[in-house]
Amino acid sequence: MSTVFQIAGWWVRDYAYAVGRQLRSAVSRVSPDEFLGGAGRPVVVIPGIFEDWRFMLPLIRKLQGAGHPVHVVTVLQRNRLEVPKAAGLIAEYLRDRDLTDTLVVAHSKGGLIGKFAMTSLDPELRISRMVAVASPFSGSRYAGFMLLPSLRALSPRNAVTLQLSREQRVNERITSIYGLFDPHIPEGSVLPGARNVQLDTGGHFRILAHEVTLRTVLAEAAAPTPAAADTGYRS
Repeated sequence: MSTVFQIAGWWVRDYAYAVGRQLRSAVSRVSPDEFLGGAGRPVVVIPGIFEDWRFMLPLIRKLQGAGHPVHVVTVLQRNRLEVPKAAGLIAEYLRDRDLTDTLVVAHSKGGLIGKFAMTSLDPELRISRMVAVASPFSGSRYAGFMLLPSLRALSPRNAVTLQLSREQRVNERITSIYGLFDPHIPEGSVLPGARNVQLDTGGHFRILAHEVTLRTVLAEAAAPTPAAADTGYRS
């Protein structure tokens, strides 16, 4: 069982990591086009709320270095859109670029966006699998105390959150990664029917760079295409 001191330490290190990544993202001049090369499975990255794609650069660089073209949907900006609208932009991006057998790598709210796209907007099964890191699949009770609508929408009672909880047939194509403690998601990120990977540490942000997270993402990117007998898609 985690001690109070462990949790406090994870919390401090988590926010230090988040602040550092946000600052590096703000000054970065790297272009998304730099990561489109490679002959491996295409990857689409979906950041969490208030994050732009550069927040996930450690993962992006690892994937690109392993030969995977990595796509970022820049029109998401800092990901404050409602989940269905953001998922529509992801689906449109996949169609416009004719991406198939795609791996989605998502952080936090990005996991809800990815799952919404898989269940409701992907009849051609362009998304073959998803790795979600610290995603609030059951919502977060803290969302009800937030003033911003974009945060309040992550409530466990939100209609989209409830809809996604009921839709479980795509879960077998999802890997959910999470820590022993998440300061933003007390409900946790366990997803029934998915491959659930619990790390030996806590956090919401810094686990993006955890060695098990990186190793799991690379393994999923290189894995065989899953059978498509049941996509879980709902029109």
